Amino acid sequence: GYEELPTAVNITWSSINFKTILQWQPKPSGYFYTVEIHGRSSDVKRKCILTSETECDVTDVLRNVKETYTAHILSVMPTEMDNFEEPPFAVSEKFTPYSQTLIGKPEIKDYSQRGSKLNVMFKDPLTPYIFPNGSFQSIQDIFQHDLEYKLYYWKDQSSGKKDVTTKSRKFEVSVDSGKNYCFFVQGIIPSRRENRNGQESTVLCTSVGRNILDEYGTEVFIIIAVIAVAVITLAIVLPVVLCKRKKAKKARAVRQKELLNGV
Repeated sequence: GYEELPTAVNITWSSINFKTILQWQPKPSGYFYTVEIHGRSSDVKRKCILTSETECDVTDVLRNVKETYTAHILSVMPTEMDNFEEPPFAVSEKFTPYSQTLIGKPEIKDYSQRGSKLNVMFKDPLTPYIFPNGSFQSIQDIFQHDLEYKLYYWKDQSSGKKDVTTKSRKFEVSVDSGKNYCFFVQGIIPSRRENRNGQESTVLCTSVGRNILDEYGTEVFIIIAVIAVAVITLAIVLPVVLCKRKKAKKARAVRQKELLNGV
């Protein structure tokens, strides 16, 4: 009977760039799970019907991203369709994609440092949702003016960070000419109470005026110096050794000739 079936526990929502996965425990044995998504103003939608898994991709039924949802995880027998008794279920915490999905990493498209200007261009993360023409919506398309980006930058091999904010897809900041800088970009939604800061992009560094000492340190310079000294020494010593061997060989030949003439 249904009353004997265990219900799901540890139900969690995991969402990045509006791709949303529902997860729970335990692994079922002798029964299955069915997921129901309940919205405040939308019809109940079923996903992952009679699944033996403990996770379910519910992205496509959360298209109204400003709606607040709860998930009912039903524990059901294989003969569920023939049974009018309501199966036991567990209810998740509330989830609103617009305010809770995590902003993913921006992609750095191009960067350059010319003189005292550092320029960085980047691309918005894409979401699983598409426009009527088939192209994917970016997070900017969904968040509009609620989304901004912050550039963190600092002198290479320094720990002091500076930051600037933009709502566009590029930065131009003033830096010290001839000095190398490292940076990363991060999406931010200031209106949120939680999950305000998105994932950080890859850290990249410029290479203006970078020399081998900046790149690898004094250890490599010492190794190169030792190798150079060894090469120079070999270049001086080798001809002397060869010359002495040549003279010694010539002297032996003369002595052998004198001995033959004496005989």
